[in-house]
Amino acid sequence: MAVKIRLMRMGSKGHPSYRIVATDSRASRDGEYLELIGNYFPCDATENKINEEVALKWLKVGAQPTDTVKNIFSKAGITKKFADSKKEK
Repeated sequence: MAVKIRLMRMGSKGHPSYRIVATDSRASRDGEYLELIGNYFPCDATENKINEEVALKWLKVGAQPTDTVKNIFSKAGITKKFADSKKEK
């Protein structure tokens, strides 16, 4: 089973919000997910919440983030922490 870290759309029409989830790559965009990693609000960046421990756990297991999630993780500093943890080994 290939695991992806991707966005799941929530919110109302014209005012989107997203959940960052770990899911099977074959599942639909808004379908079942394995674990909730955080929330992303494109209209209000101050409300973004990402659980770093859960995100790092899924990255270490080999889950592949989408391009948008890579950008969100990069802004939050999670990508740097993941790269540093790989260098320590």
